[in-house]
Amino acid sequence: MAKVTRDDVARLAGTSTAVVSYVINNGPRPVAPATRERVQAAIAQLGYRPDRVAQAMASRRTDLIGLIVPDARQPFFGEMAHAVEQAASDRGKMVLVGNSDYLDDREIHYLRAFLGMRVSGLILISQGPSANAAAEIEAWDARIVLLHERPEAIDEYAVVTDDIGGAQLATRHLLEHGHEYVACLGGTEKTPVLGDPVTDHVEGWRRAMRESGRSTEGRLFQAPYNRYDAYKVGLELLAGPDRPPAIFCATDDQAIGVLRAARELRIDVPGGLAVAGFDDVKEAALTDPPLTTVASDREAMARAAVDLVLDDSLRVNHGRRDRLRQFPSRLVVRASCGCQ
Repeated sequence: MAKVTRDDVARLAGTSTAVVSYVINNGPRPVAPATRERVQAAIAQLGYRPDRVAQAMASRRTDLIGLIVPDARQPFFGEMAHAVEQAASDRGKMVLVGNSDYLDDREIHYLRAFLGMRVSGLILISQGPSANAAAEIEAWDARIVLLHERPEAIDEYAVVTDDIGGAQLATRHLLEHGHEYVACLGGTEKTPVLGDPVTDHVEGWRRAMRESGRSTEGRLFQAPYNRYDAYKVGLELLAGPDRPPAIFCATDDQAIGVLRAARELRIDVPGGLAVAGFDDVKEAALTDPPLTTVASDREAMARAAVDLVLDDSLRVNHGRRDRLRQFPSRLVVRASCGCQ
């Protein structure tokens, strides 16, 4: 049986092959609804299947978007990846996902692999890539959008949330409950000093403490981002003689670990310890007690990132600040802070 071609579809639908292409690719030019229906009916009748490889060779772009995350096992990154996938699907694109495991070499590996596949663009959730990664991006001259944070090493389009402002909101709220001070669970020694969300969360905590006239000295504690290691840190911190009255955690995973440690030590939350997190992962509403946290509009951020990857009209060559899209943070109040 002869292979069905785009010419066959155009002949049956009574249109040009260009119009068939616009229907298949959902653009770049609009197609009248009646004409679109004729083309789609002809495709169905003939059983036509577009040759995606040939399309990629002709346009030098596939219908794929690359997404690199630090660790998809962490709920925040998993939920962000899902939001990107949904936004890409709405634009007729598919998403390839790679996990960097917070390793620069692995991040570069996925950069090269995805860009070598001629993806339409790349969305990068990075934890402070090195100059090598920045040079790799520049060498490919690719469409890159940074999501969640823009490290200092990379001057690309970025879609972020107000990390500092959100942390200030959470810390202020804990202080408004009358606590003497609020401790902070921040990042680790490997957390970048600039261009990292956890670093900004710690800075927001510092600002809220300073504006209330409270010292931060000796009240910042290092902890890995995941709940399991944060649980171990929580056990040590909460069992000590100087147990803080309230803790702001830089991530919800850390806060979930602290809540587990408090339960094991028979510390009442929020009666004996108030806790707040950052990210508003879905599990935050299911902890005991439910976790007060800071939320961002992940769906809107994902749509903005995908649009910036695909739409040339949105990409303006102005200053670094002009290439930044910042979304507000909001406080989600639940019971772990002491509110009913």
